[in-house]
Amino acid sequence: MVEIGRFSFHNLRRSLQAFFSTPSTLFLVLWVVGFGTVFLWQSSSVDGLRFFRRVLPVMAAPRLRPVSYNITDFGGVGDGVTLNTRAFERAVAAIARRGRRGGGQLNIPPGVWLTAPFNLTSHMTLFLAEGAEIRGIEDERYWPLMPPLPSYGFGREHKGPRYGSLIHGQNLKDLVITGHNGTINGQGQAWWTKFRKRLLNNTRGPLVQIMWSKDIVISNITLRDSPFWTLHPFDCKNITVTNVTILAPVTGAPNTDGIDPDSCEDVVIENCYICTGDDGIAIKSGWDQYGIAYGRPSTNILIRNLTVRSVMSAGVSVGSEMSGGVSNVTVENLNVWESRRGIRIKTAPGRGGYICNISYHNVTLDNVRVGIMLKTEYNEHPDEDFDPKVVPLIENITFSGIHGQGVRVPVRILGSGDIPVKGVSFRDMAVGITYKKKHIFQCSYVQGRVIGSIFPAPCENLDLYDEQGQLVKRSVSHNSTDIDYDI
Repeated sequence: MVEIGRFSFHNLRRSLQAFFSTPSTLFLVLWVVGFGTVFLWQSSSVDGLRFFRRVLPVMAAPRLRPVSYNITDFGGVGDGVTLNTRAFERAVAAIARRGRRGGGQLNIPPGVWLTAPFNLTSHMTLFLAEGAEIRGIEDERYWPLMPPLPSYGFGREHKGPRYGSLIHGQNLKDLVITGHNGTINGQGQAWWTKFRKRLLNNTRGPLVQIMWSKDIVISNITLRDSPFWTLHPFDCKNITVTNVTILAPVTGAPNTDGIDPDSCEDVVIENCYICTGDDGIAIKSGWDQYGIAYGRPSTNILIRNLTVRSVMSAGVSVGSEMSGGVSNVTVENLNVWESRRGIRIKTAPGRGGYICNISYHNVTLDNVRVGIMLKTEYNEHPDEDFDPKVVPLIENITFSGIHGQGVRVPVRILGSGDIPVKGVSFRDMAVGITYKKKHIFQCSYVQGRVIGSIFPAPCENLDLYDEQGQLVKRSVSHNSTDIDYDI
């Protein structure tokens, strides 16, 4: 029996050697192993790698679609003159019919594809080739009116309805907008002119707006010249925005925010270049009593590896509409250049809600008027029914690795008796300043600490700690005010 066992093992080993000796067989085995590894990784990603989600939102990899269409299959003409709205609608309807079978991909080839606003569907990939441009028609009569956002109760610029977005989606799942750096162009110039001349009776619409949806990926495209906010996810979950370029004139393009995650959860925004006429990124969650009633916070947001220019506003903002709350936000590897403000948090009495657990790390400020700005008197309200006694909570805001040059006022934190700012922390900060004055680090009603040596010298409201975290000097008063609006 022993000899038989040895003989069988010997034969088995020779058979395996022969099996793996052919290149085609070896390639097949390696392919199966690799495919199995990817399958297991994607399977674990579907549930978002739950044991990591508290630290970093992880999104499922977008699926390959079982069928692909071309916009020309539905009568599309990319000559910049023909209106392609019906072609887009027919294409989206065809993909919607395949939803249970994995959906489909709509390819937009090179050309200028003029269109009025249209809706997307679930399990869809919109793919813009290099040289492809989806261009919005300028005439607002082609843009549908929609009810105000429920957390705003107001069109934002006017009472009543608001214009819809050029590309819109509601109650969607598994949506991808990507390409080889194709462009979605809102032709906002006509809208900006009419807004300045007060010729519009309704609030302008965003360029891309996705509402009440989940599992969204937007990558490798250019968004430009939006009539209003550029990319506006509203009450969405699991969103990835990566390798996106957002452009608008730095002046004369009012309210053209780059990306506005609004009452959204589990968001990654990374590797983007943003140059607009307002905030590069503005995290929001509803406006005054309407946002409080709607009650959807923005939370678990990671923003990293961004270059932003905002001559009129700020690189990355929180608020001012934040009445549903904003928490667990990490901003890292941010470069803000030639901007009015680098980092801004803005709120007001009547907002309610909270801004908590916000962390900024490795921020570079280059030629910025105010590096870090926190303002609690941003008094814009949808109507007169807000309660000024309902005030927001602001606490646990951390700044580390803040560097730069050509900054006029590195820090201006304006708390108040009603809205004190608590738990602010500064560490590893060295910013070259362009204005020599005593109160260059400005504070009022701020409680927090400075760890180690920073430049410029911090305000007297903050406790001083050494590099080892040992208390060196306790602040005499957190309520001291040395805000100088002349600089």
